[in-house]
Amino acid sequence: MTYDFDLFVIGGGSGGVRAGRVAAQGGARVGLAEEYRMGGTCVIRGCVPKKLMVYASGYSEMMDDAEGFGWKIGARSFDWGKMISKIDTELDRLEGLYRKGLSGNDVTIYNARAVLEDGHTVKLSTGETITAKWILVATGGRPFVPNVKGAEHVLTSNDVFKLKHLPKRIMVVGGGYIACEFAGIFNGLGARVTQFYRGAQILRGFDGEVRGHVADEMIRKGINLRLGTDVEEIKKRDDGLHVTCTNGSSCVVDMVMYATGRRPNTEGLGLEEAGVKLGRQGEIRVDRFSATSCESIYAVGDVTDRLQLTPVAIREGMAFVETVFNDNPTAMDHEFVATAVFTQPEIGTVGCTEEDARDDFDIEVYRAAFRPMANILAGRDERMLMKLIVEKNSRKVIGCHIVGPAAGEMIQLAGVAIKMGATKEDFDRTVAVHPTAAEELVTMKEPVR
Repeated sequence: MTYDFDLFVIGGGSGGVRAGRVAAQGGARVGLAEEYRMGGTCVIRGCVPKKLMVYASGYSEMMDDAEGFGWKIGARSFDWGKMISKIDTELDRLEGLYRKGLSGNDVTIYNARAVLEDGHTVKLSTGETITAKWILVATGGRPFVPNVKGAEHVLTSNDVFKLKHLPKRIMVVGGGYIACEFAGIFNGLGARVTQFYRGAQILRGFDGEVRGHVADEMIRKGINLRLGTDVEEIKKRDDGLHVTCTNGSSCVVDMVMYATGRRPNTEGLGLEEAGVKLGRQGEIRVDRFSATSCESIYAVGDVTDRLQLTPVAIREGMAFVETVFNDNPTAMDHEFVATAVFTQPEIGTVGCTEEDARDDFDIEVYRAAFRPMANILAGRDERMLMKLIVEKNSRKVIGCHIVGPAAGEMIQLAGVAIKMGATKEDFDRTVAVHPTAAEELVTMKEPVR
């Protein structure tokens, strides 16, 4: 049978764009449909604009710290509109690069929504019907808001980047990394921040000691973090949004942002009609090669709900091309993937948490908590935390957790060593770089547990 394309990609995020571009570079005829903006969650409404906001929010503390080093800082003010305008300009630039990368490799771009009709056919919102030998679904995820009274008054992380003004009083609902990151952003920019989380501690899934350390520092920085608390109802009145809590208390804010998890973007795509099996949360079920239950359809990225990280989606997309177009079956290795969380303080983590490691291994825990040099003259009490989890028998470092300035930068390099199977003795043999915070990673001699 003759098809319009060798590959048709649904979704213009990082994973889909990379797969489409690399397949086209290898000679495949590729089409790609994106219904919104090229770049997906990461570029348009996630990692990139969020990190720029993190930078902006950090300057308030930097100016405080500068005075401890002898600088005189005058009157301060923050222009939300200027920041958003600059971020929008950068996102436009990045989207242009994504489009240029596709069109420059002869990928046909459709600015439309694509829905599956069968394993080889998609119907576009423009009315066109297109056939392809292979179809890759890379539609990502979307924020999830639970069914709470007054949900029509809340915003999600998608909406924050379009706000016209900085709210004076904001409530963030959720305890995951997105909620905690935005709580820090708004707090640093000068808003009064209240954060509700129904669980006993924020950042579920992260190392327990890291969770407690970050929560304590967030509270110290002025965030009103209320654990074991959830929203009962939200009512809009003249003086703001009145939020009633599950414990009967109430508060008034200007904005409520929900960051209570994300769901795969699979609704209305015709997946089940095409024979693609979905999981309980709507995620596309795939094997280790990203193949679905329909032999001509693959899926990568957040829509599969494996590891919701942009570099993972990109690697999955490249592995898909190797498998399908280069006759080289390749599975993405999801073990020991390092990641950073841009809370304030920042987190860098790779490998096992202490809690998970204890379930499976006989371990040693090495730990250092200290006041970074920069904080001493600044008069700041905030401390860094570093942990290494070591498997006793093999001596391999199977977990590394860092909380503090540049944690994300440090964990990238630590991740290389851990991925290679470095032992604690390999760390010990490495000469420290002094004076740095990172030197603590190679100077922890005795286990604390």
